[in-house]
Amino acid sequence: MRLENTGIEDAVVDLKPLDHLMGKHAFIRAGQWDYERVTYDYKIGSKEKNITYYIRIQGYALEGDVDRGNAVIKLSTPLLGKHYYPHGVEYGEEENFPENLIERANSLVTKIQEEINQYKK
Repeated sequence: MRLENTGIEDAVVDLKPLDHLMGKHAFIRAGQWDYERVTYDYKIGSKEKNITYYIRIQGYALEGDVDRGNAVIKLSTPLLGKHYYPHGVEYGEEENFPENLIERANSLVTKIQEEINQYKK
């Protein structure tokens, strides 16, 4: 599910402050990157058996190199996904997400968006 109109889409930020900001809000980049793309995930546990939810924020380098840490990243529309063990994460609009989960996801993304404003290029 796309989290539309969050203010994060199309934000342009240097990688180092972006990594710091995302980590501060428990969004993990870990090994989810290549030389020109980054992915940050926030894991949300569920009482449903074998179900975990993720908020995913992705971006791509407009210039520089992610591996070298000198990239300038343009962020994309955040996603809310549902992980089905052992099959993977589904982001499709046909997925059903609890309303309180959608509100929580939007709240977290809004907090990040407010802080990203001070780093935007």
